[in-house]
Amino acid sequence: MPIDVTRPYDDQNIFAKILRGEIPNRTVYEDDHALAFHDINPQAPHHILVIPKGAYVSWDDFSAKASDAEIAGFIRAVGHVAREAGMVEPGYRLLANIGADGGQEVPHLHIHIFAGKPLGLMIAR
Repeated sequence: MPIDVTRPYDDQNIFAKILRGEIPNRTVYEDDHALAFHDINPQAPHHILVIPKGAYVSWDDFSAKASDAEIAGFIRAVGHVAREAGMVEPGYRLLANIGADGGQEVPHLHIHIFAGKPLGLMIAR
């Protein structure tokens, strides 16, 4: 069910629980600002999620409230994960769903990295 990103951060969401170690994951990368792990329901041959360690509901929330260090660290983590996974060639897609119309289901900012096959159009026409 898509979420309303204007609501306060819910520390019981699945990604908050993963960050606290309450739910296991298949970690790909971790540093002070981000955690990356394999999606449990992959939508492409390679599907990795990257989440910030801070309590941010969406890209909008993160870009407005995160420190410069958090923003730089998170963006660098996304690039690092894609490079280390060998996705740069022939290419990959980044996706962040924001709000109900964007299809966001978990109220914690997360970036999907998809690769491993031609991904087609960005939005079905």
